[in-house]
Formats: sequence, C-alpha cells, structure tokens
Amino acid sequence: MKKLIECVPNFSEGRNRQVIDQIVAAIAATEVNGLKVKVLDVDPGEATNRTVVTFVGEPEVVMEAAIQGAAKAAELIDMRLHHGAHPRSGATDVCPLIPVANITLEECAELARTLAKRMWEELQIACYCYEAAAFRPERKNLAVCREGEYEALPNKMTDPALRPDFGPDTYTERVATAGATNVGARNFLIAVNFNLNTTSTRRAMAVAFDVREKGRKMREGGSLTGKVLRDENGEERWQPGTLKGCKAIGWYIDEYGIAQVSMNITDIAQTPLHIAFEEVCRAAAARGLRVTGAEIVGLVPKSALIDAGRFYLARQQRSLGIPEEEIIRIAVKSMGLDELKPFNPKEKVIEYMMVDEAEQAEKERLIRMTCKGFALETASESAAPGGGSISAYMGALGAALGTMVANLSAHKRGWDDRWEEFSRVAEEGQQVMNELLALVDEDTAAFNKIMAVFAMPKTTPEEKAARAEAMEAATLYATQVPLRTMQTAMRAFPVLKAMAQKGNPASASDAGVGALAARAAVRGADMNVRINAAGLKNRDRAETLITQAAELVRQAETAENEVLALVNANINR
Repeated sequence: MKKLIECVPNFSEGRNRQVIDQIVAAIAATEVNGLKVKVLDVDPGEATNRTVVTFVGEPEVVMEAAIQGAAKAAELIDMRLHHGAHPRSGATDVCPLIPVANITLEECAELARTLAKRMWEELQIACYCYEAAAFRPERKNLAVCREGEYEALPNKMTDPALRPDFGPDTYTERVATAGATNVGARNFLIAVNFNLNTTSTRRAMAVAFDVREKGRKMREGGSLTGKVLRDENGEERWQPGTLKGCKAIGWYIDEYGIAQVSMNITDIAQTPLHIAFEEVCRAAAARGLRVTGAEIVGLVPKSALIDAGRFYLARQQRSLGIPEEEIIRIAVKSMGLDELKPFNPKEKVIEYMMVDEAEQAEKERLIRMTCKGFALETASESAAPGGGSISAYMGALGAALGTMVANLSAHKRGWDDRWEEFSRVAEEGQQVMNELLALVDEDTAAFNKIMAVFAMPKTTPEEKAARAEAMEAATLYATQVPLRTMQTAMRAFPVLKAMAQKGNPASASDAGVGALAARAAVRGADMNVRINAAGLKNRDRAETLITQAAELVRQAETAENEVLALVNANINR
C-alpha cells in the first residue's frame, strides 16, 4: 500500500493573488517519477497576510513540491516588507508534514529533518525543526522556534542557543529577504478562529489565555498589571488554561470588523472541535462576550464535523441515524462555521477533497441516478444493471424504511425519553442502507469484469490459460457480491422487527413494506448466486456458496414472517 502524507505550508503573503498563484503553481507542477501531488486547498487571509496551502501525495513528491514552493516563495516574497496580524518568521513560515496513510509520525519527523536540511543546502533558507521533528526538547513548541518573529532573526543568527538547526551563523542577505522557515512533523491540526461580538483585542486575548493549554502568567493579586509570581527556583509561574492540546491568541480582524480567538487544536483526540467551541463560548460569556460563529482555516477531518454534529443532535435529543451530510450540516450551523463566508464541506473536509470526483462518479454511476433514470437504465437494452443490482437496491429501500420509522419514533411527541433507543436503531439502519447502496454499483461492476474477460486474447495456450484463470476469478467475484448483498440485507430485519414491535404504530405498515423489500433482496440475490456459481470450475467452492445462500433464504423467510405478524397485529388493533 502506498504511503501518503499531507503538507500544509503557510506562506507570508495573503493579499497579492499573483504571488499566491505562482507559489501554488510551482507546487502543483512538481513531478517525481511520474508522481504528482494533489493540491487540496488554498486559503489566503488578507488581515493575516498569510496563505495556507494544503497538498497531499507520496512522500518523495511531497518533499520535492515543498522545496519548489519554498523556492518560489523566497523568490517572490521580501520579508523586509511583510506585515500581518499572524506571527511569522519567514516567506515560507511553517512547513509541517502530516501522516495520512500507511506512514507513522516518526517517519514524517525524519522526512521533515531531511526537508529542512535540503532547504538550507539547496535554497540557503535557514530552518528550525519543530514538533516531532525537533532536535531539542524546547523546540517542539513552534512558539519557541518563532519567538521574536522575523524581527528577532539578526540576533538569533549569532546566538548559538537560538541559531536555526540548519542555517548560517550570521545575518545574511538571504535571511533578510527569506527569513527562517519552521519545518516540522505533527498529527492533524485544526486551525480555527472563534468570532467574538467585540472589537477588543485585549478581551479576545483574555479569552484565549483562559482556554489555551499554556494559560497565562500568574500575577500578584490576580490583576493584569501585578508583579509576575515566581516559584522557589525563580521561574515564572503559569496558570494553565482549560483546553489540552490547544494554542490560542486574540486578535482583531479589520476585514471582518471583529476580534477573534485564533486557535490551533494540536490534539483533536484530547480536545475535539466542538468541545473547544463550547469552552470558548463559556469563557467568552464569563467575560461578557458572545461567540457568534467560527471560521475553519484550511481543511478539517470529516470525523471532527461528524463528532460535532452528533454532539449537538444528542443535546437536542434527536436521532443520530440520519445521513452523513445532514450530520455535518448540523455541525456547521451549530458552530456558525458559515457566519463569515459560505462553508462548503466539499471544499473544506479533507476526505472529500482527496476523492477523485470523476472516479467516484463512475464508481457510483447507478446510485447517483434519479429514481426515474435508474428505472430507465434498467429497462434499456444493456444487461446491466440487472437482478443483482436491483436486489441490492430493494434491500437498501427496506433498510431505509426501517430507519425512517426509527427516526419518526425518536421524534414522536411523548416519547422523548426513548430517543436514544430509536437513535441506535436508526444508526444501524443507516449503516445497512449505505452498504447495500454501494453493492448496487458493485454488482454491476462484477458483471462488467466478466464481460472484460471475453475481450481477452485466446490465440496461444498461454493466453487461453490466462483467460481461463481470469474468468474463474471474475465468476467467483460475481458470485460473492450477491452473497454479500444477502448477508447485508439480513441485517435489515432486526431493525424492521424492532420498529414493527416498538416503533410508532402509525408507521407499522412502513416496517412491513421494508420486510417485504428485504426478503425480496435476499431471494433475488440468491438467484444471482446460483446462476453465477454454475459457471465456477471449482465445484466445491460453488456448492459452499450455494449452501450459504440457501440458508440465508430460509432465515429471511422466517424473519419476514415475524415482522409481518407484528405489523398485522398493529394494523388490526
């Protein structure tokens, strides 16, 4: 399996679109051994005069793309002229590497050190290594590496204790123009700004100090101007904030005319996004302020929004068994992520951004159709979609009906104390429905695999052997897919039975229709198992699959009868 890493360089230019576009173009054009990166997001900020670029790819090409982006930034950005609301020390200010798939944080740390070394040797850009890539414990903290910002570099270059990990020992012309870059490795970070109903930077900073893990310096009498308290060793004493794994400052954004608490959540396992939002709301309210919304900078993992949506749905005592898109919409509205500008999950959620839309559209060709379009496609001269895909779709509709009854029951007046019971059933129904929808297209894909084998050459003995082997494999797959449809459709029956027995009595008939659809899915898929198994050369394997399917048909008949008995008892009361 290929390794994937994400790189999120922050460039000290957020106003000049031509400069930004040239930097992004240099990144996107990078190619190594036929590999390219995918630029997921470009997020410029006028007030901060800073642009966050997010791209992913295999390690070797991501490393090269980072070099090309830094080279172009050093060419186009003169740090002597830079001013903005965000702390910064270089034209490429930070350049973290983040593990995405099949690679560890430790491996990313080694890559980051190599990247910093290359930036110095190839581009003469001074580099500090931070977070997991840090050579010194104190430099794990980005704030330590960037202390004093760009303006402090003349002194830092000549101080052995403050000098970059890779760079000169004097303040050179290159450092003057390009500054110093902070290269690191970290786990996924959420950058979020919380909007306040104030223009006071001081009050925003106070809220930031209340919540950030580092907290604030302790002072005599608890006043803002009192003498800083020290411990027995003379070290300054700090009052920790309330949120673990969070860094925050307060600032005023002229573009929006409001102050914000700007936060980096560096450990989303310890502090989920919605918990940070709630805590900033609490701390702001304690100081007479109100959080009016939030702004995600860069990308956010889907899990952060799903967890938030589920949190707010549970607060409302609403069912969690609704489509993923609806859960995310609840999260967006609950935290006001669209207050300052539209929030499009397709452009902000990392998992959605990594999807090749054309490839996904082809993979989901059938289930993206309208009901009418799907029926017309089925009725056409094409052999696919056929009975296997229709069986999977009937099963999906059966599970959907059970889910609907669960959601209606969770929201029924007078049943508020049972919402969690019905929510659990609805979540299971959603899962079954989604799996069956995926099988609609997979069954047609299995048929197409068999068709592709017929196009294989069969002139030589070797070609005939290869063709026969491919046909056996394709036929086995075409037999296993409808068997999976049967197994998945069977999981709809407990949902339907629970709803026929305990759900809203007014929706009993819906549960009954769902049971009919689920059994039709099982019986229809069974026919596909048997007809495809007939083509298998390995008869032992074929008989095993047929026997498994026959048992599922028997179980489906029993399950259907149980649901219908409950439904009829409800209807005939």
